[in-house]
Amino acid sequence: MKKRDSQASKDKIIQNAKLLFAKNGFSSSSMDELASMCNLNKAMIFYYFKNKQTLFETVMKDVLKELYDKIKEENNKCKSPTQELESFIKIYATFSCNHPYIPALLLKELSDSGAIIPEQLFANMRQLFQLFSEILERGEKEGYFNDVIPMILYFMVIGTLNLMITTKPLRIKAHELSAIDTCSTCNIDEISEYIINKMNKMLKG
Repeated sequence: MKKRDSQASKDKIIQNAKLLFAKNGFSSSSMDELASMCNLNKAMIFYYFKNKQTLFETVMKDVLKELYDKIKEENNKCKSPTQELESFIKIYATFSCNHPYIPALLLKELSDSGAIIPEQLFANMRQLFQLFSEILERGEKEGYFNDVIPMILYFMVIGTLNLMITTKPLRIKAHELSAIDTCSTCNIDEISEYIINKMNKMLKG
């Protein structure tokens, strides 16, 4: 029973930390506020996690591993690099939309040149890029894609999805104020399909 309660407390800390980090970023997140959100003593948080850095690493490491595993599992069912690329984009888009702290955290922390990104978290991020890169390079080798530069294409895809997810409230407000087309009513499936279509046309050109 004690072990179950301990795991429940740890899970509660991680889930609330995801929300707090997404809202405030790493530097501005307070462990006092997190303790209040969890209805726990702050000392209890530091009992499970040595410091804020360790908690941040745990949160992002877990979700990025889950994302990587989902993409890898689905890609194993694909029959071509084109299908793998489409699967990668769709899963990243849906997963990040359902877990908005991922794009929010990545954008906030990477804007600081990755100054506080832990080594293990950096490894998880590299692993995700490596998977994307291998899809493109294999596709180019097999004649599906042309003129591939993985890093640029990765930032085009991931950067666009991250920004479209995190800026939705701002895009809605801008549309309401000036009636300009900010894709304010686009859902994540429409956005990912648009990116896939443009990527396919560009890479086959």
